[in-house]
Amino acid sequence: MEYNLRKEEKFCVFTPLEKNLNRSVSADLKAEFVFLQNEGVRNLIVDLSNVEFIDSDGLSALLMARRNFTEQKGSFVIMGAIQPNVQTMFKISKLSEILNIIEAEEEAIEFVFMEELEREIVGDASDT
Repeated sequence: MEYNLRKEEKFCVFTPLEKNLNRSVSADLKAEFVFLQNEGVRNLIVDLSNVEFIDSDGLSALLMARRNFTEQKGSFVIMGAIQPNVQTMFKISKLSEILNIIEAEEEAIEFVFMEELEREIVGDASDT
């Protein structure tokens, strides 16, 4: 599976270069997400701008990553100009209601920073 990866201090942007996130790449996609988490990435932004089609296996990989990152007190955000076929799959599966989908990169990064700040405040409050 081909992708670009940009690591920053508080987040990582993962950009699949595949046009189709389907059964043929879903296992690799899941493995990459787990690898990033094991490397210590806490907040993941997935840029789906290049993706033209996603099936249930691709959706499963995204859901797994969302669950894993949020269970570890991190953030998981879908970013980019989502293609119509992908938007349709998100709506049909009702994932558009539970995934954080943000078109602009700046806004996706701000969302991650706001969640980080909220976790710090809640963590500080529970320490007292």
